Amino acid sequence: MTSPSTPPALSDARTLLDAAMALLDPCLEKTREVTQNGKGIDDHQVLTERIAYASTEARAAQEVLAFVETSAAEGRKLDEATAVAAVAELVTNVRNRLDGILPDLGMGDAEQEAAFPADVRALLRAGTQEGLLREIGRAAIEAKGRTEPALDEMLEQVRDSVREFAENEVVPHAEFIHREDRDIPEEFITKMGELGYFGLSIPEEYGGHEMGNLAMVLTTEELSRASLAAAGSLITRPEILTKALLQGGTEDQKKHWLPKLASGEIMVGVSVTEPDIGSDVAGVKCRATRDGDDWVINGPKAWCTFAGRADVLALLARTDPDMSKRQKGLSLFIVPKDSFPGHEFEMKQPGGGRMVGKADATPGYRGMHSFTLNLENYRVPGANLVGLEEGLGRGFYLQMGGFAAGRLQTAGRGCGLAQAALEETAKYVVDRKQFQHPISEFQLTQYTLGRMASKLFAARAISYAAAEAMDEDERAAGPLAAQAKLLACDIAVEVCQQGQLMHGGWGYAEEYPISRYVVDAQVLPIFEGVKPILELPVIGRALLR
Repeated sequence: MTSPSTPPALSDARTLLDAAMALLDPCLEKTREVTQNGKGIDDHQVLTERIAYASTEARAAQEVLAFVETSAAEGRKLDEATAVAAVAELVTNVRNRLDGILPDLGMGDAEQEAAFPADVRALLRAGTQEGLLREIGRAAIEAKGRTEPALDEMLEQVRDSVREFAENEVVPHAEFIHREDRDIPEEFITKMGELGYFGLSIPEEYGGHEMGNLAMVLTTEELSRASLAAAGSLITRPEILTKALLQGGTEDQKKHWLPKLASGEIMVGVSVTEPDIGSDVAGVKCRATRDGDDWVINGPKAWCTFAGRADVLALLARTDPDMSKRQKGLSLFIVPKDSFPGHEFEMKQPGGGRMVGKADATPGYRGMHSFTLNLENYRVPGANLVGLEEGLGRGFYLQMGGFAAGRLQTAGRGCGLAQAALEETAKYVVDRKQFQHPISEFQLTQYTLGRMASKLFAARAISYAAAEAMDEDERAAGPLAAQAKLLACDIAVEVCQQGQLMHGGWGYAEEYPISRYVVDAQVLPIFEGVKPILELPVIGRALLR
């Protein structure tokens, strides 16, 4: 038995996870009954949201321990104290989150006490004690925020090489791009293409490197650490189209498009959302009709990030006018266009087709530029329907498969942005003096940095686990990728905001990059599946069916 003053061990963290599952499992079973195995989610949205988030945190705790165990087995050292603190906080959140819904499930104090008796509660307090977190915070400050866990040799090389590129090429321009809302420099794209960053999940036979999803996540993480908007999101959109082509494209389409995507010759914008259609993707109204060998597209699109610079759009359109067909009436097109700089463009075709785009002003995530589009009689070759005739009506499913990859990448983006905030804060608190002392010497500063580091550890553990799961079975790993995206993005927002508070008044000034991190982080829980959609029809339904 560990006393509150004794540092808890990994065995204690496993005990805490067992306690969390002892409460979560019956809650899940009761929620399945209440929602009729997920069919009645909309009649119990708050209940489902609580269950989905608690399950996500429990899964993260599980992956923290699995990561530590794997690392130990492979001879890599990790900071076990950070892992224990991460599990303790996750389990605390699970317990508190479930406590509020126990009466809705016909449960109560008896079930809480059975899962968390006095000795387990003592372990929980030990895992969240301020002395432990201050120790973690001091270590993070001493390491200047560099808290990344050790990986195998190949992945370490990937991470180090991408960080070197990001430090030398991206960081010097990041603030200027953000403050002036400028375009991403072409040299970023060219050099990233030369380094193979766009082909990490493309098979070698199509010009890629096929290094696996974890290498892709690490690449995204390091690019996002330098700048979410100017580098971290560049490989996400090609990745979404890549997954759609690999799942549903013809062999000729794969041979034509994938090498161009792998090299960075073709940059992609993803065009799904419409002005009055957000998360209800099955309600897309933009239409594509046949005209000879071509398809003619008409309708508006919204929040099409990178649409100006992109050479093609992966565009979801309705090919069956019967709206009652919902998602079964949608198909995915590769829509070619010219590349345009700036915040607005007009693309005219010889036959009169037209595409107009205007960037929407946003407080952060600048550089990528998100556009509202309107397509008028815009012609697309029939060969650009993904899957050709077999692809008719399959666009929704191909797009959702691509979104799973996008969610995984967004988890990596969240980890990278949180890492940037932790490093910047760790440096600042050493340099900043108040009351004749560096604020790094204050207990609350150390405690705050300790919590930031332990939260980031948890975000990485579930994100890396999702990447490895997607390597094994992409479809089966979709819900885990959604959980990784959900948790990592919320943690990124919290870590960035805590870092801003540690900067005091200067955290609100553009002189320090932490202000950029904060506004950029706000978009993470929104795109690639807004938070409530992940919690209800994606994660919730997967858990309850």
